[in-house]
Amino acid sequence: MAQNLDELFDVVDEQDRVLRQAPRREVHAQHWLHRAVHVLVRNRAGLIFLHQRSRLKDLFPGAWDTSCAGHVGAGEDYDSTSRRELEEELGCRPAVPPRRLFRIEAQPDTGWEFVWVYLAEDEGPFVLEADEIERGDWFTPAAIDRWIAAQPGDFASTFPLLWRQARHLV
Repeated sequence: MAQNLDELFDVVDEQDRVLRQAPRREVHAQHWLHRAVHVLVRNRAGLIFLHQRSRLKDLFPGAWDTSCAGHVGAGEDYDSTSRRELEEELGCRPAVPPRRLFRIEAQPDTGWEFVWVYLAEDEGPFVLEADEIERGDWFTPAAIDRWIAAQPGDFASTFPLLWRQARHLV
């Protein structure tokens, strides 16, 4: 599924209340507040699955990011978006729905998105959506810490921000 720049998002106010809908390209160009989810998938060994974003993405092409992430579509809610993104991007349907960890306020490093971060448990293997993901792999939390410290530019801007909080919850 190629990226749809006409996909509608809910534009929200500073309290994350819906104001109106607008297409992706306009929301991103105007830096309007909107919504997204990030899901970290952990396996029984405690490894975290990260993915490298497709080079077709309009933002942060080729950067590394959470297991899966996506915008909350117009009229959609955070929880259903987390489940949809797992299925669309990873072909993953965990036995237990993803669990909310915390919310990050909209800011420049999130691309003006209010972000709910989730944790899901799954062993894979995953079927990666090629239009969304170049590749992915499992990493120890300590390896992720070292990688961010050494090469923060390898990551989409939201990831280091959310990893600081998620690190102690995963």
